[in-house]
Amino acid sequence: MVKGLIHLKDLTILNIYAPNTGAPRFIRQVLRNLQRDIDSRTTIMGDFNIPLTVLDRPLRQKINKDIRDLNSKLDQMDLLDLYRTLHPKTTKYTFFSSPHGTYFKIYHIIGHKTIISKCKRTTIIPNTLSNHSAVKTEVKTKTIAQNHAITCRLNNMLLN
Repeated sequence: MVKGLIHLKDLTILNIYAPNTGAPRFIRQVLRNLQRDIDSRTTIMGDFNIPLTVLDRPLRQKINKDIRDLNSKLDQMDLLDLYRTLHPKTTKYTFFSSPHGTYFKIYHIIGHKTIISKCKRTTIIPNTLSNHSAVKTEVKTKTIAQNHAITCRLNNMLLN
């Protein structure tokens, strides 16, 4: 988890790499453990190793109970998949499984419901050199006025 400022606004980024097996339970546990740290300024992204909706799966296979429970947990926390929200009918994928010959969308960028109005665009970036593709989200930011000064001061205690 990384906490910082962008354009003087607090931001928390949580990167998740879920295991190949038990991913929904793993992610739900991470969300439970970090629930106090997750708020409207938090973005969760990474390789979830699971499709969250039927559109993220080949042949529109049903979503199992573990994934439904994870989606319910995300909904309870007012979190949503930014790509799927902005592209509710698009079928683009982030992973190709060679042994199965199928595509999945297993990389996700999850944000609080209030951030959706700040999303400029979200896209899947194809990669011809790998069976993995990235998801990119661009957020609208207000530009800082040219006459706005940002003053930084060194804490002298750090020098001792």
